[in-house]
Amino acid sequence: MRLRNWLPFIAAAVLFVTPLPAQQDLPKSTQERLAALARVEVLTIDDFKSLLSQAQSGDREAQYLLALVYGDGRLVPRDFDAARSWLLKSAEQGHVRAQAGLGQMYLTNVRHNDAIPNYGDADRWLRLAATQGDADAQFWLGTAYERGWFEAIDDREALKWIRKAATQGLPDAQFCLGRRYEDGEGVPQSNSLAASWYRKAADHIPSYVGGVWQAEVQLAYMYRDGRLKADYVEAYMWFAIVGSSVDPPTDDDMKRAAQHMTKAQIAQAQRMARDWIKRHTQQPESTAQAKAREN
Repeated sequence: MRLRNWLPFIAAAVLFVTPLPAQQDLPKSTQERLAALARVEVLTIDDFKSLLSQAQSGDREAQYLLALVYGDGRLVPRDFDAARSWLLKSAEQGHVRAQAGLGQMYLTNVRHNDAIPNYGDADRWLRLAATQGDADAQFWLGTAYERGWFEAIDDREALKWIRKAATQGLPDAQFCLGRRYEDGEGVPQSNSLAASWYRKAADHIPSYVGGVWQAEVQLAYMYRDGRLKADYVEAYMWFAIVGSSVDPPTDDDMKRAAQHMTKAQIAQAQRMARDWIKRHTQQPESTAQAKAREN
């Protein structure tokens, strides 16, 4: 079984394993989007009234946040028409995250791999935000071309925008680029390059961001299926990480890997898994999140 979508044993190993890399940073645009969502979650009804007044006065940031409020449905009944209306007002004033959000909203009616009715509007707003460096817009623009949501599949455009988002550090895009290398879709097939991008995607916190868990699973699959160089310690580690994140936890694959390992190797793999889980459970506050909290 192989993990295909996000919307994410072998011969004996030596005891030496490459140290785990430093955690990857999320793109600035993604941090700002998460900070805005976090800010909306703690707004009061008085905050909403103040935000509405600012939005009506033409403040583009307030308009963007108000759109998120209507999309959230916590303080007011969920109203996607109102959300779209406020996003449009903000986007027309040049708010990049509003432009990205509006483009994504036009993709919400996608079913399977069919072209969407408003693909022209989706393309316009996503491209506008993507060319200004918004990583989420770049990813969704590439995904739309990859899936044929803009009438036809365009692998060149898909790869171009997904790679831009992946290079910025967006885990969804890194996972998608890894999948392309694994399958040889638009790029030379390479399991090592696939694993490299999966590792980048997996090495993010918070771990609930799209692409992170999917990358962890795919790395475990690649070791299980023998598509990466034999290394039971590394394989055990990834199975422990994935197994701990499902409910109920599972250790079947770990047990199979352990049959080919020494006690010292098992202890090392368990320690590596614990360290990884500990590091990736922590959620240090980003600059964008700190600013949102201060506001």
